[in-house]
Amino acid sequence: MNGRVAVITGGGQGIGFTVAKRILDNGGKVTIWDIDQKLLDGLADQLAVTDDRLQAINVNIGDLESVENGVAETMENFGKIDILVNNAAIVGPNATTWEYPVQDFIDVIQIGLVGTFNVCRTVVPHMIAANYGRIVNISSVAGKEGNPGAPAYSSMKAGVLALTKSLGKELASYNISVNAVTPAIAKTKMALSQDPEFIKMILSKVPRARMLELSEAASMICWLASEENSFTTAAVFDLSGGRATY
Repeated sequence: MNGRVAVITGGGQGIGFTVAKRILDNGGKVTIWDIDQKLLDGLADQLAVTDDRLQAINVNIGDLESVENGVAETMENFGKIDILVNNAAIVGPNATTWEYPVQDFIDVIQIGLVGTFNVCRTVVPHMIAANYGRIVNISSVAGKEGNPGAPAYSSMKAGVLALTKSLGKELASYNISVNAVTPAIAKTKMALSQDPEFIKMILSKVPRARMLELSEAASMICWLASEENSFTTAAVFDLSGGRATY
């Protein structure tokens, strides 16, 4: 990661935060985008960064103008974007499809899917100009299999997989890879905020019989974001503890 510049959306906590730490520990530079200013304010201390390799920007990825401003600020500070980790998303409530609140469904799609599109749309031209880039989209096993009681989240994560495959094929003639990972439930604040019975049901589907550790997710994501991943693109990598059936 030496000298590489990474943009990590939703990097104020959870998987995004853990990936940021690993990239920084391996000599990279990181711009964390998050909508929670309180999380952004404490990042330098939490990540123990004392130099200028960390930038924190308040960005709402669901708003294209906010994303464009975030990219402009990142380019002004670091001059390039080598790595993009699309991690930001919201879970939404747990309810059946016919009882699901309409606005909550729209919000989940707007942040997790439209937001990922907004970021890719804005960052990719800079990667094309440099003929280098590594994009990792954080999807979910719910995007493969669908979780009952989570129609918005499942639909959003399925859309992220399709976007990954489409964009990866579009960029295959460049030195740019676009891949996705599909975690099962991980030890994140967002995941643990869900109904305990829903969490119990999800865990019952995981043959490993435990949650995904954040460090385990970061290991795979950071390899996909490295120069070593020079061939594989438009692919989906499983982090489901044996749950995924394809």
